[in-house]
Amino acid sequence: MNFGELYFLIFACVLALSSVSAAPKWKIFKKIEHMGQNIRDGLIKAGPAVQVVGQAATIYKG
Repeated sequence: MNFGELYFLIFACVLALSSVSAAPKWKIFKKIEHMGQNIRDGLIKAGPAVQVVGQAATIYKG
């Protein structure tokens, strides 16, 4: 089985699970989404601090 077939199989399974209307609400997907949002927000907040540290390192090296 090559990579394309495997990718298609995974995509088909995800599509089938998401299209079933009687499926129970999966809280794991909500938790994953929330964790991704927290990581994104943390990276956005840490951006200016990382830039300052980078500038300080270049000034220190001269």
